[in-house]
Amino acid sequence: MSAADERPFPPGDYPVVVVGSGPGAIQLSYELERLGIDHATISADEAPGGMFRRWPFFQRLLSWTKPYAPEERTTRAFERWDWNSMIAERPEHRALQAEYMDGTSDFPSRPEMEQSLTAFTERTGTRIRYGCRWTATRREPGPDGDRFVVETTDGEYRCRIAIVAVGVAEPWSPSTPGIELTAHYADTRSAETYAGKRVFIIGKQNSGFELASGLLQWAARITLASPSPARLSVVVNSLNGVRARYVQPFEDSALGFGVDILNASIERITRSGNAFHVDLRQTVDGSALMLEADEVISATGFTCPLLDLPELGVATFGQAKLPAQTAFWESATVPGIYFAGTITQGAAGLKKHGMPAFSGAVQGHRYNARILARHLGERHFGMDRDRPAIRPRDLLDYLLDEATGGPELWHQKGYLARVVSLGSDGPRDEGILPLTHALDDGDGDSLILTVEADGAGAIYPVLYVRHDGRTEEHALDSHPLLDFRTTAHRRQLADMLKRVVPGVA
Repeated sequence: MSAADERPFPPGDYPVVVVGSGPGAIQLSYELERLGIDHATISADEAPGGMFRRWPFFQRLLSWTKPYAPEERTTRAFERWDWNSMIAERPEHRALQAEYMDGTSDFPSRPEMEQSLTAFTERTGTRIRYGCRWTATRREPGPDGDRFVVETTDGEYRCRIAIVAVGVAEPWSPSTPGIELTAHYADTRSAETYAGKRVFIIGKQNSGFELASGLLQWAARITLASPSPARLSVVVNSLNGVRARYVQPFEDSALGFGVDILNASIERITRSGNAFHVDLRQTVDGSALMLEADEVISATGFTCPLLDLPELGVATFGQAKLPAQTAFWESATVPGIYFAGTITQGAAGLKKHGMPAFSGAVQGHRYNARILARHLGERHFGMDRDRPAIRPRDLLDYLLDEATGGPELWHQKGYLARVVSLGSDGPRDEGILPLTHALDDGDGDSLILTVEADGAGAIYPVLYVRHDGRTEEHALDSHPLLDFRTTAHRRQLADMLKRVVPGVA
């Protein structure tokens, strides 16, 4: 057999087809294999890693892994301190990112992240057919209902369920006149080629400040501009802002060290010889401003490379063209098409206190993948949920331990929840579920525990109690050390539960 023939998942019929080989696709494929759900995973790339095979451009992630955390590295509890590893059932497959970090930073480098993902696929035996590019999708009738045909460079794959995990990785630029003259973030050159030049960066989000920070020692002058002020993560307490590692350009701006940060819209970009002319309109007073630069880089973001899915009926929204999704990450308009990885940020959840989900990052969407695989097994393949019983006298400790250390609740605050049903046979653990599903679609008496952040720095558990057709919301007190296993919290939770769970101790 040739090397090509030895690749897994040749074209043909499969119950499930997953497209992608980044963290989202890897985690989902691992979970499907663990549950025994027959599937094929295909990718245009030649190796695992997805976007981490190329970006971030300046080679250092924004998400951290703490190799020497308060918990044992191979335990579930360690996941709270490890934002980058894939999650796994067997201890020897957990926390692999820490193995590949050289100790110079608790933020892994891009190569270290790529190495970790490669090691996970190899050690767990997670199979992917590389070098197989998805080119189109169509729907056709079948004996047991409609099937999707995923067209690829290797041939056609037919499936009942198609799962797209290709990231938000297609460069996007606005329709600003002259934008085509600029280089996108994705096309940024090596830093030394900008030595001594005046660099104008369009955009003041993470990618813009990453470029500015990486070019500080090289560029003669750096200007960042966009209509709205930059939102700092240290202020808004969210990864949607500029992370603290990137704020040096703010200091240089304040001190006059060759960095300008402007709140202004870009009206036009022209070129004259070797120089760019950038016409701006300042936000504060509407006055015009013209700047000259040697290089212009558009750090204007990315969209989802969904190919022809919108023509198939998949609804999208926003600049990133995220697909509209249900609580379980299924297309809201085309049943049978699901999403995994960073695209799952299209299912926004409650957004209580304005806090977003962390589905756009590995530490969030890895849990989405585990939940999705289990959901597919139950809904489409007749699998039963594991529902272990919890003795009423153990319920307080169980819930307080989850509130203090449950990594799913901490990484997906106000988005994922630990659900305990209260049936005639006593409390049973229903597992981790999307909070919106647990609140809106659940039935019967239950306890729904999540961890929330109010956007002003307070973090605290919230217990939703569904009883006799009503749902009540109870917030537990915050704690300066984020420990919710205290006597006071135990007493507070017992008061919430005593009328719905007989025997709580």
